[in-house]
Amino acid sequence: MSGRRERVVVAGAGLAGLRAAERLRELGFTGELVMVGVEKHRPYHRPALSKQFLAGDLRGRDLTFASYVELDAVWRLGEAVRRLDPRRRLVQIGRGKPLRYDGLVIATGVRTRRTADAPRDARVLTLRTLDDAEKLQRLLRADDRPCVIIGGGFTGSELASTLAEQGRDVVLASRSGKLVSALGPESGDAVRRLHEDHGVRVWLDTTVRHWVPGDGGIGLYFTNGQFVVAGSVVLAVGGEPDTAWLTGSGADISEGVLCERTCHVSGLADVVAAGDVARWPVRPGYPPRRVEHWLNAVEMGRAAARNLLSGRPAAIPFEPLPRFWSEHYGERFQAVGFVDPGGPRISLEGDLANGPGVLGYFEHGELAGVVARENPRGVLRWTPKLNHRLARRGGRHRLPEPLTA
Repeated sequence: MSGRRERVVVAGAGLAGLRAAERLRELGFTGELVMVGVEKHRPYHRPALSKQFLAGDLRGRDLTFASYVELDAVWRLGEAVRRLDPRRRLVQIGRGKPLRYDGLVIATGVRTRRTADAPRDARVLTLRTLDDAEKLQRLLRADDRPCVIIGGGFTGSELASTLAEQGRDVVLASRSGKLVSALGPESGDAVRRLHEDHGVRVWLDTTVRHWVPGDGGIGLYFTNGQFVVAGSVVLAVGGEPDTAWLTGSGADISEGVLCERTCHVSGLADVVAAGDVARWPVRPGYPPRRVEHWLNAVEMGRAAARNLLSGRPAAIPFEPLPRFWSEHYGERFQAVGFVDPGGPRISLEGDLANGPGVLGYFEHGELAGVVARENPRGVLRWTPKLNHRLARRGGRHRLPEPLTA
């Protein structure tokens, strides 16, 4: 498609959708731009919810992203996309009349999961949206009983860090044997020790056996034999791609929206996807997968917009070098490249398990990824080597384009 097309609809008013919209304007699209978001808020900094917002350092209005270009968009907030008719190029938004589009960006992200046994109780919540964070903030202010966090991934672990630093009594329970498992076992052990040093009760390989909601709190019996009466419980057990509205559209929505290497949705014309909802061949020769990280939402949103404007014949494959980080008690853990937590690895610098260091992960005898603890200079030293080795194996992996044309 070209900048002369009349209307582009961005389904999803989060970070990926915002960056896609900005890139469309940056590259000269002058038609109508419609931003659709199920939340009533403009795009905001979601990772800060479990950190600066709950810590009281930032308020809700402080989290809103400022666009770096003039968007001149029509905002349809508080409305969900309900159906896509790609043959007639119509998207159903809310209960109104279907909207015609010339190009469509799918950036609807994920919906938080709830464990099947968790009671429908106002004190048992998830943490995905600003509204969720405000509810949790009110619960914490009203009750000084323990906060129980179910799930040892990034959200659960970072939330536990924030609350412990505020002096809260925190229980962090995970069915997994490691915390933040995507960073590898050494990092997971280091994070666990940090939690325990700050008074968090960390229970691994543990699930809830029974829930007992009552007026005096929510009782939880755990499979490790422990019992806790909590004032609040946060379910941090991951998310599911928000794709139900695409049922019957012809798109493959098994575990996310299946895309080609260029972010174009497989089987649909003038439709791209970006961010947590997109499943695509991150690496040539490997199965398509989703990447749920902040930087990927930024980079993929921009790449999808560029390729939507250029069309399939001139599109450029989106093969980024994955990068993400997680912060606990002021210590930053960073990962670059492809990290197989169970794969071969060696220490490249320092001793990551006990302090600053860099751990290298290998595939077929070559460096494929690095994980660092409190060592940003080490990450900078090893990233060019990582780029070079991956490029020699047939990929185009590279750092992203700058934010300005």
